[in-house]
Amino acid sequence: MTTAREREAIQHDFQTKMNEDELLNCMRCGFCLPACPTYIESGMQEKYSPRGRIALMKAVKDGLIEPDEEVERSLDLCLGCRACEPVCPSGVKYGELLEDARDIINQNKKHSLPVRMLRKGVLDGLFPHQNRMINVSSLLGMYQRSGLSKVARKIGFMELFPESMATMEKVLPSVPKRKEMKHRLRHFEPDIVKKATVAFFTGCLMDTMFLETNQSTITLLQKVGCEVVVPEGQLCCGALHGHSGEKEKAKQMAKQNIEAFEQVQADYIITNAGGCGAFLIGYDHLLKDEPEWADRAKSFVSKLKDISAILVDLDFHHQHLRLPDQIVTYQDSCHLRNVMRTFDEPRTLLKAIGGVTFKEMEGADRCCGSAGIYNIVEPDMSMQILDHKMEHVKETKAATIVTANPGCLLQMKLGIEREGLTGRIRAVHIVDLLLEALN
Repeated sequence: MTTAREREAIQHDFQTKMNEDELLNCMRCGFCLPACPTYIESGMQEKYSPRGRIALMKAVKDGLIEPDEEVERSLDLCLGCRACEPVCPSGVKYGELLEDARDIINQNKKHSLPVRMLRKGVLDGLFPHQNRMINVSSLLGMYQRSGLSKVARKIGFMELFPESMATMEKVLPSVPKRKEMKHRLRHFEPDIVKKATVAFFTGCLMDTMFLETNQSTITLLQKVGCEVVVPEGQLCCGALHGHSGEKEKAKQMAKQNIEAFEQVQADYIITNAGGCGAFLIGYDHLLKDEPEWADRAKSFVSKLKDISAILVDLDFHHQHLRLPDQIVTYQDSCHLRNVMRTFDEPRTLLKAIGGVTFKEMEGADRCCGSAGIYNIVEPDMSMQILDHKMEHVKETKAATIVTANPGCLLQMKLGIEREGLTGRIRAVHIVDLLLEALN
């Protein structure tokens, strides 16, 4: 609960820091309403819509209401999927407004001691340090390989956790050994005549828990004629910090990543995680007020490309691709679709695979409820969204659900487990499926 002094400080910063022009840009037309998952799932409550949240921000800025718990709750319940942006006729940059508002509230609010310790441990002590990410992930790998995971389930230890977290533990990928994560090549030659030099953004979770998917990404890039460089010194994109009201920390991480990639004279910077890509492509906005970094951030952003986009550009879909006959459907990564505006390319690649019948899922462009750590901090709304998503999955009769983001992948695996469909439906990252089809 915020104190009167905290509310006063929050209101002051809303008045001085929130973008007045962007708030006024919202015409209140309501085009965003049917695109917003929380508006729909909450029974169409206006305060849980993009239009409603912008109205609350504007009211706080104008001093019409206090930034109380109800305002904060409205902002917290937002998935940040940004599905409202492509449908907005005024082009309101809702994602930027949301992050600015969350940052102001977080910087002026004193969290409880347990929350402060958790935020400091995770946001300061873990994600900005890839070596620590490797160490923590390797412990998870030991837990899996030692058989402790089976024992924990058998004795009912996992029942001490919320149902969604207990189920998530079952669907986590097999984590590679520490040596595999720690010692890796940094340079890869193309398999055919060189067409481009690309710098690969490996990410934090992608380069630990999903290391195999990163390796698959590099292999596919080699197959289409890319020289691949993995810059040293890169780290987490900063999305978790930016979405959690830690903008200054996100800026520090952005600067380190820009410096790391400036060391490579690459034609493109490639990502394979929609959530990372969307935050990376916002570095120019994040650093727009810092003269030393603004142009460097623009240069960085200009080279960004999702893996599916470069594969289509370099005609990967014209190669001989084959899988056993099956129906495949695709779940969009919200940020890949709504921010990076990449949605046709994954579908082009999937439709090019022999033996695959591609079936579009109803609401494929709607968030699955993962949204970073949303499924942990807002499990009720997340599972409500996921349950409706799985209804649409079952309607396709697909054997394979394809995603382009680690959070989405885990969420769809979670949905499969919750529906009792394990063994009948699988969820897979698009690059792993493409490599499977190529081999």
